[in-house]
Amino acid sequence: MDVDLPEVVAEVSQAFERYERALVTNDVATLDALFRHDDRTIRYGVAENLYGHKEVAAFRAGRSPIGLERTTSRTVITTYGRDYAVASTLFHRPTLAGKVGRQMQTWVRFPDGWRVVAAHVSIIDAPRGA
Repeated sequence: MDVDLPEVVAEVSQAFERYERALVTNDVATLDALFRHDDRTIRYGVAENLYGHKEVAAFRAGRSPIGLERTTSRTVITTYGRDYAVASTLFHRPTLAGKVGRQMQTWVRFPDGWRVVAAHVSIIDAPRGA
């Protein structure tokens, strides 16, 4: 299996960046489109467990657009073959003083493009010296 084919990493990086732009601008339509429309799509959030695209979309529709600004660091995108990838990043928000967010997404290429099929978001105390 080919790991990190440059052209595939570039495609997933573009999809990930599109997701990030949509997230901080509260572009719910794009966020909904980037998650696979399937009952098996899962998103574990900071305070919610969402099973299926309908629950993910309902969460996005009801989320406040205030305080979504963030920066990311240490983003790692690893691709396996041409159709599977994992994106991992740390995120930082002014409202998370002393904390750091962590996000992992599993991306799969479908005929309609790259889609998130599983995601996990958590917040922890910032490591000492960070």
